[in-house]
Amino acid sequence: MSVLFRGGTVFDGYRYLGRADVLVDRGRVVAVGSDLSGDEVVDAAFVSPGFTDAHVHPIQGGLERLRCDLAELDTREEYLAAIRAYADSRPDVEWVLGGGWSMPAFPGGTPLAADLDSVVPDRPVFLPNRDHHGAWVSSRALEIAGVTRDTPDPPDGRIERDADGNPTGTLHEGATALVSRHLPRTTGADYRAALLAGQAYLHSLGVTSWQDAIVGSYSGMDDPASTYVAAAESGELRSHVVGALWWDRRQGVEQVDDLVGRRAALTRGRFHATTVKVMQDGVAENGTAALLEPYLDRCGHATDNRGHSFVDADALKDAVRALDAAGFQVHVHNIGDRAVRETLDAMVGTDPGRRHQIAHLQLVHPDDVPRFAELGVAANMQALWACYDEQMVELTIPFLGEERTGWQYPFGAIHRAGGRLVAGSDWPVSTPDPLAAIHTAVTRTAYGDTGRAGTEPFLPEQALDLETAFAAYTSGSAWANQRDLHDGAGVLREGAVADLVVLDRDPFAGPAEEIGAARVVSTWIDGAVVHG
Repeated sequence: MSVLFRGGTVFDGYRYLGRADVLVDRGRVVAVGSDLSGDEVVDAAFVSPGFTDAHVHPIQGGLERLRCDLAELDTREEYLAAIRAYADSRPDVEWVLGGGWSMPAFPGGTPLAADLDSVVPDRPVFLPNRDHHGAWVSSRALEIAGVTRDTPDPPDGRIERDADGNPTGTLHEGATALVSRHLPRTTGADYRAALLAGQAYLHSLGVTSWQDAIVGSYSGMDDPASTYVAAAESGELRSHVVGALWWDRRQGVEQVDDLVGRRAALTRGRFHATTVKVMQDGVAENGTAALLEPYLDRCGHATDNRGHSFVDADALKDAVRALDAAGFQVHVHNIGDRAVRETLDAMVGTDPGRRHQIAHLQLVHPDDVPRFAELGVAANMQALWACYDEQMVELTIPFLGEERTGWQYPFGAIHRAGGRLVAGSDWPVSTPDPLAAIHTAVTRTAYGDTGRAGTEPFLPEQALDLETAFAAYTSGSAWANQRDLHDGAGVLREGAVADLVVLDRDPFAGPAEEIGAARVVSTWIDGAVVHG
């Protein structure tokens, strides 16, 4: 039975077409134009290809929604009240798990075990923060893990300590593993429920496809590969998903053969394990992002800290070239300018047809901006972060200084230099709502924020036009997942798969300040409604 989406305007994945109808039949787009007819009619104010999230963690996000979810809260007091209520309502839970707290809620971005002890005195607590580069743990959790003043910092992390060297309750990067290795195993049923919850949430926001940016064991999470495979085989996985297999930074190129075997064993149905994810550095807020020049202290003086390159630059070159030769797309986490340069250097000589990508791109040295286009490396942007939020104002700008502050999230410059943009959310680090991210990409402000983040544009010269931002989240990210080679996803044209989203208004028709007000009415995959 054919479905006609009529009465509104259309973005086709590349261009805003204005007034047009879309006809779908047997899961494919039949026509985009006027004077069309169908068996079923859907009145649609605005139609776009479904959004593809090119960097997201839906099972992790789903688990947090099912556990002690702090993502919608903002203050220390709100967090502690929510943690107490969660623990009190679940007296039989062995560990209190969840996450989603924000670093600016605490002095220096480092919460205390003593606070957790005051609301959960009888059980261990392990709560990753929003960016999942740190965790807030209770004294009982530290005790179980044997973490004391005599425990050394791991090479890839740091334990926050008081003046006497005692752990205070915040663990950064690889130090989180000191506790996470002691967490109770999450059951297969829990992971299935998390995937389905995450998928339903993404569908409600118009996301029809995604790339899971870590398919492997990380930060207290088991490898989600078996969960995806089971869902693909049962038909519960409605979206097409690319899985980015985790690169173990403790090993070298000897792991490539194992990754090739995992790709063959795991790829089936709507799940394709065709990418490898490398975590090259940390985050700026805790001083672990890899910088070319040192971080500053709060007085503006250079420190001796340049952050961490988790993979040696020469080893990264070997890894990228071996993965490229094995036919993998390489997806690399880069926050600092040194990490970006090391990764671009590693990409020299690789096959642009692999569609390698660098995610986050918070700090990019101006000399490296044109290299994305030159090397055929995609810029995977998390546009929502490009604003004057508390994390930027309190925990980043003072430690970068004026010049480097101006190098942050240079999406406009990369686009003008001919670089390809794709887009993702990094949920549960931040909301997976593509419209919120598109709003920030265009205005460099946070929709709905009444403070500085919502009223003062952050580096407005790096803003994108609305067509470019929409294209990054549709045809761009579908390209990153190679959907254009298989079923034409990411665009609305004859023959393309009918993965699309209907909005309650036309974001192109109103002021830019109202882009984020648009809401999803319905989401469709293969011409069938999955939300709305």
